[in-house]
Amino acid sequence: MKSIDQDIKSGEFSRIYLLYGEEAYLRRSYKNKLKNALVSEGDTMNYAYFEGKFVNPKAVIDLAETMPFLAGHRVIVIENSGFFKSSCEELASYLTDVPESTVIIFVESEADKRGKMYKVVKAHGRAVEMPAQKEDKLKAWAAGILKREGRNIRETTMNLFLTKTGTDMENIENELEKLICYTAGRDIIEDEDVEAVCTVRVQNHIFDMVNAIAEKKQEQAFRLYYDLLTLKEPPMRILFLIARQFNLLLQVKELGRSIRDTRVISEKTGLHGFVVGKYVAQAKRFQTETLRKAVEDCVAAEEAVKTGKMNDVMSVELLIVNYTS
Repeated sequence: MKSIDQDIKSGEFSRIYLLYGEEAYLRRSYKNKLKNALVSEGDTMNYAYFEGKFVNPKAVIDLAETMPFLAGHRVIVIENSGFFKSSCEELASYLTDVPESTVIIFVESEADKRGKMYKVVKAHGRAVEMPAQKEDKLKAWAAGILKREGRNIRETTMNLFLTKTGTDMENIENELEKLICYTAGRDIIEDEDVEAVCTVRVQNHIFDMVNAIAEKKQEQAFRLYYDLLTLKEPPMRILFLIARQFNLLLQVKELGRSIRDTRVISEKTGLHGFVVGKYVAQAKRFQTETLRKAVEDCVAAEEAVKTGKMNDVMSVELLIVNYTS
């Protein structure tokens, strides 16, 4: 990403860019940075946008070969085309000799580094990955946004904030805007502010539901489940998230036998540091065999729904009943 910032600063641009990776916020942000640096606002003559899996390579090439009109560059953005998973021979051949006046920007959530398209961009342009950001970077980024608005936040409050928002940068930014508005006239953001205005993620509901199951609180577990259904969450997605939660708890439980350092557990499970402690505490409420059986039962419930043997809403209801009785 620093390479793109340097290109923008210097005004020397590559002819091809590939922005890829799971962090949608960064993909969109750098796409817009490049576009704004290369094309004047409102210039529809020299800017073209293609999206989806039915992009016509010939149309792209024809545009790329057209000289810009009273401008330094012609910019073509191609988003979510799938060319970097299934490849596109016609474009792959063309990208080795793009005119100096044309800049093509590909924006993809996934890219096969073994594929011809990726290798061509790597050789003749810039392929820049936009991965999910690590905990320390997210904290620094969020704190920076708050500081620009005259707000400060303690690390413990930041941890609480991130447990509610998750690590999606777009969601974090939206929740920060709510916090900034809510705390107008104050410079310190407190835990109470986070609790008052930040929306709880679906994953938090799942965590609380599994907590209720561990404590045999059947009524609470059902209430959380029906809350999710009210929020239009599909039962099969809820079942998937419950299975994922049990699987993570199983990993934490087994790692905890020989590892006490939460940082190591974080690295091995992919959990962020600010939630590992909660998972360790929750895992202690289950026996290893119970967690293993719960994962198996989730898989069996999914299979029963897919084969028509069980209703999707009932599949989760039965899991709750079985593990809270």
